[in-house]
Amino acid sequence: MVSWILKKILGSKNQRELRRLTPIVRRINELDEQFKSLSDEELRAKTAAWKEEFTKISEPEDQWKKLDEILPEAFAVVKNAARRLKERQHSFTVCDQPMVWDMVHFDVQLLGGVVLHRGRIAEMATGEGKTLVATLPLYLNALAGRGAHLVTVNDYLARRDADWMGQLYNFLGLTVGCIEHDQEPDVRREQYAMDITYGTNSEFGFDYLRDNGMATTREQQVQRGYHYAIVDEVDSILIDEARTPLIISGPATISTHQYDKWKPLIEQLVRKQNMLCNRVASEAIEKFAQGEVETGGRLMFKVKLGQPRNKQLLRMMEDPDKRRAVDKAELSFFQDTRKEELFQLKEELFFTIDEKSNEADLSEQGRAFLNPDDPNAFVLPDLINEFTEIDLDQTLSPEEKDKRKAERQQHCDAQAERIHNISQLLRAYCLFEKDVQYVIEDNKVVIVDEFTGRKMPGRRWSDGLHQAVEAKEGVQIDRETQTLATITIQNYFRLYQKLAGMTGTAETEAAEFHDIYKLDVNVIPTNRPVRRTDNNDRIYKTRREKYNAVIKEIKEAHAKTQPVLVGSVSVEASELISRMLKREKIPHNVLNAKFHMQEAEIVARAGQPGTVTISTNMAGRGTDIKLGSGVIERGGLMVIGTERHEARRIDRQLRGRCARQGDPGASRFYVSFEDDLMRNFGAADRMTRIMERFGLEEGQELEHRWLNKSVETAQKRVEQRNYMIRKRTLDFDDVMNMQREVVYTYRNEVIDSEEPRKLIYEVIDEAVPAKVKEYLDVDEPNYTGLTHWVNTTFPLGLTKEKAQFDTRAVDENTQFLIEKIKDAYERKSSHEEPTAVKSLERYIILNAIDRLWQEHLYAMDALREGVYLRGYAQKDPLIEYKTEAYDMFVELMANIKNEVLNNLFRSTSNLQAFENFLATLPQFLMREHAPTAPTASADARMRQPVGAMAGVAAGDGDGAGEVSIDLPVRRSIPKVGRNEPCPCGSGKKYKNCCGRTA
Repeated sequence: MVSWILKKILGSKNQRELRRLTPIVRRINELDEQFKSLSDEELRAKTAAWKEEFTKISEPEDQWKKLDEILPEAFAVVKNAARRLKERQHSFTVCDQPMVWDMVHFDVQLLGGVVLHRGRIAEMATGEGKTLVATLPLYLNALAGRGAHLVTVNDYLARRDADWMGQLYNFLGLTVGCIEHDQEPDVRREQYAMDITYGTNSEFGFDYLRDNGMATTREQQVQRGYHYAIVDEVDSILIDEARTPLIISGPATISTHQYDKWKPLIEQLVRKQNMLCNRVASEAIEKFAQGEVETGGRLMFKVKLGQPRNKQLLRMMEDPDKRRAVDKAELSFFQDTRKEELFQLKEELFFTIDEKSNEADLSEQGRAFLNPDDPNAFVLPDLINEFTEIDLDQTLSPEEKDKRKAERQQHCDAQAERIHNISQLLRAYCLFEKDVQYVIEDNKVVIVDEFTGRKMPGRRWSDGLHQAVEAKEGVQIDRETQTLATITIQNYFRLYQKLAGMTGTAETEAAEFHDIYKLDVNVIPTNRPVRRTDNNDRIYKTRREKYNAVIKEIKEAHAKTQPVLVGSVSVEASELISRMLKREKIPHNVLNAKFHMQEAEIVARAGQPGTVTISTNMAGRGTDIKLGSGVIERGGLMVIGTERHEARRIDRQLRGRCARQGDPGASRFYVSFEDDLMRNFGAADRMTRIMERFGLEEGQELEHRWLNKSVETAQKRVEQRNYMIRKRTLDFDDVMNMQREVVYTYRNEVIDSEEPRKLIYEVIDEAVPAKVKEYLDVDEPNYTGLTHWVNTTFPLGLTKEKAQFDTRAVDENTQFLIEKIKDAYERKSSHEEPTAVKSLERYIILNAIDRLWQEHLYAMDALREGVYLRGYAQKDPLIEYKTEAYDMFVELMANIKNEVLNNLFRSTSNLQAFENFLATLPQFLMREHAPTAPTASADARMRQPVGAMAGVAAGDGDGAGEVSIDLPVRRSIPKVGRNEPCPCGSGKKYKNCCGRTA
């Protein structure tokens, strides 16, 4: 009560903050008046003068302070320039559409600009001109000369806004670039070099990954830093998109999937399950008719486990008594005392489906159907026990033991692959629907974003799920992919020194923005009062009744030529409404993932009299709906939502499409108990009881603001669950992020280094001591092992006598080896082309980093998937993940150094340089009677690996001798076949004569 009174007197926190910014807005308007007397050149000169001033300020902190000082003046310059363009009716073309500049910043837009410059999120209602607001802070921050980025949700909006707002920037003397899909690296670099750059979040993110994970020279890198960014539709990008990491992947070296092999069996299994569930549902109907409610409820619960979207089940769930019977059965089965009964019930099905967790699980009956002859087909062997038994078997030789272990490992891998393939195919058939989660286009499966309704070409579900869906749909199954580089959207945007965002709906997610991105939300008031009427939800028992009511309301609005915008949550739902409207002969436009090329044109026309527009999610559409003539008198745009979305934000975005800039408008949502939100998150039970109490009949609806609260409660539950998923994703990715920063920093240091040899020598100085300690700093020093490692890694040809490791201390041995390795490397480098040596040295390090980092990513993925099982041992998976990830990272860095050492003498700038080097070496034949190398025994030479420098060995053990190399024997006569006459002239076959001793 006290806080309510204080809020009434002092205003909310948001109102108090906005009041503090009001004097700045006043000052901007005063300066704008003063600048009216300036010529165009004098106004532009201010930009040049500020840019010149910033070149003399090197410290970022000092630059930020200077930007804050000049803010009112810079904003006034932008506003004044916008006024001049409007007064001159400046005409231009944007995306092939002729336009005339007709905008000048309102005071609330100036307020939004200040909020954005301060690194916060500005919540501004749809139609309040967020695109124009962004010009103020972008212009100001671009003056520092370090780049300012504006991030949008699609290529069309990035190109449109860069062309449109570019008129203003160009007038003031700033350059504007736009990052688009499929641009060449040279073009991208030019766009990033501009003062202001527009682009999509995925393009910025993928450029970061390519620059840091794949580029091998500074010329191949395109980005130039992370100074300041504004994220448009910030909730869509930083929250909805944040659940999916950005991944650059390449084809895996081998593909072992068996989806096409198992597809026919899985199809049969799904058909058998459908028939079984239909039969059980029919039995349930009979039991209810006979008055056996408890048995009927048990049977319906069984159908719910096996086929949650069964049509008979959904129809029965409309009846309050039957719904209550199912809920009662479900609650009783989940009691601890009835766990075994629940297990037996599941075993009566072929598989069970859990819609909430998106999982499908085979029962014993289902496993027997798929593999009737092999009871252990779905049991992974216990490799530890099997390996132990093999080791204890005294009758086997070491080679046979290794062979047996390899066979068991191969069997285990094949078993795991089969189980995984079948599991993913089940998910594809039971949980992923065509035209809901994906569409088929050009013989490919294209994912549809559940939040924006947009197609996402190029994106693939991970872990083989995408291939399973491809197999289900009978399209080409692409090869498995391997992760080359990855980052989450969250961690990419946390790279920026200052981040801001703008959207129409951020307040409901303010806590998440603050916790993850340290961004506060300020709600900016509208320029004119909002005149939209938000009607109460209408709630029906079935989808059929709901859609009939929607069509009825559309007909009524269309009859009086009031424009209608119908929002649906999936492509399937939008097409269903479209078919119903065609039956009623009502003309309409459909905007969904299949037609988003024309989306801007369709949305722009949605406000014309009598227009009916059906759309999937409106999030991030970015185009204003302007009302046609006479529409205001008819009540403005009518927005109808055919289903409540999981997130309240998305519903608010849909509502916000009408009543822009003080226009009239109305909105209403239609809900049924069959909607996924109501089925899965529990608002349906309470509603059922209310409907029963009022005795409502088919076609009648419930409507009350208290019911709206009940639906919102369900939405809050989903939001909280999704937030926890995103938070967990971030907690795990933070571990990867720290490792990524270390690896990418090292990688960039290699690329930027003028003297990569220093880095090579650093690796030698760090890796050799570790290896020497590994062999010698133990209770029983392994001098033979150290000698073997040295000779297989470097061309030193050491023997026990020459090395004399046992006569020195560990540190002295380390110093001895480092000096010899560096000396040998200097001699090798002297034969390389001087211009190519630096590139070769960079390549050696980068190649080691990239290859092992990719393997590390694969191992980290496997760790992340398996670490959750440790929860069963009462261990926190996150802590376990952090501990193991650290150990794996330490091992990675050591392996990178060892890989560099291994490749140091096995790489050359070109073949000619290598041959020049070989020409300086004394040569001898690899024969028993050949002269023995002065330092290396035949055994030591034979152990050397095959490679560019595998046979090279230094001539003496002290580094002062020559370097020698083993070469293969060359025949002086042609090769003789075993059955050919012997060349000695005896007349016998070669194999029976001289060939016997060969």
